[in-house]
Amino acid sequence: MATAKEIRGQIKAVQNTAKITKAMELVAASKMRKAQDRVLAGRAYAEGIRRVIGNLMQAHPEYSHPFITKRDQVKKVGVIVVTTDKGLCGGLNTNALKAALNLVKDVQVGVESYTIGRRAAQFMRKIVKDLPAAVDEIPDAAELSDVLGVVSVAMERYIAGEVDEVHLVYSEFINTMTQRPVVTRLLPCLEVQEPTHPGYWDYIYEPDSKAALDGLLRRYVESLVYHAVLENKACEHSARMIAMKSATDNAKGIVRDLKISYNKARQASITQEIAEICSGAAAAG
Repeated sequence: MATAKEIRGQIKAVQNTAKITKAMELVAASKMRKAQDRVLAGRAYAEGIRRVIGNLMQAHPEYSHPFITKRDQVKKVGVIVVTTDKGLCGGLNTNALKAALNLVKDVQVGVESYTIGRRAAQFMRKIVKDLPAAVDEIPDAAELSDVLGVVSVAMERYIAGEVDEVHLVYSEFINTMTQRPVVTRLLPCLEVQEPTHPGYWDYIYEPDSKAALDGLLRRYVESLVYHAVLENKACEHSARMIAMKSATDNAKGIVRDLKISYNKARQASITQEIAEICSGAAAAG
């Protein structure tokens, strides 16, 4: 059994750890609120550009853009994987990377990956041979320019025919307690062809509507990836807040158990000292 002095040292160490995890919980909670605001603002933009593209495609159903044309044969698939740079956020990265691994197994063709976040790059390098683009150290207040390089590489390789589909894997923010891994096809983006309100597309475009559609489709793909990064940031701070809260609560429980052990060790030490004093007094008498 550990001595009272050793237990006291353990209590001090666990209490110091609890202070750190509590501070990290508060920081994550503060960042989470800001990240949620960015996600909500990003959703409105993504939905708006989606409606505009849907309207344009209704106006020109005969126009076949590479981003909306499904290819007859899929020989190679690109996968954009979004994770965090740091850990200590529960099973967030594990769930997203497991979804990416299942996708790689299911496509049954050649796969190359483009990663956003250090954890994604570390994992995908182990399961795919090609990693044409990777970026990490994404700030909390992420801008499109932070991920534009990765998205541009994926789009150019798709246009050049080097990949026939591009998929996106990220974590979607549901609420503070729930984050869900999402796997969606990014290219070809046939899902933008959805019905809209009759007559809603009747605009005047400069130079013309087809040129506008070409530009908007690129912006649309970029916005989907950018929005995935915002979603992942909100998930990261939520998951880290919950993980640090659990760590703080566990530390408090350990301290309670250690204090009980400390009191028992102290009581045993006092009892032993009393017994020794009594034995010495009896021997002297």
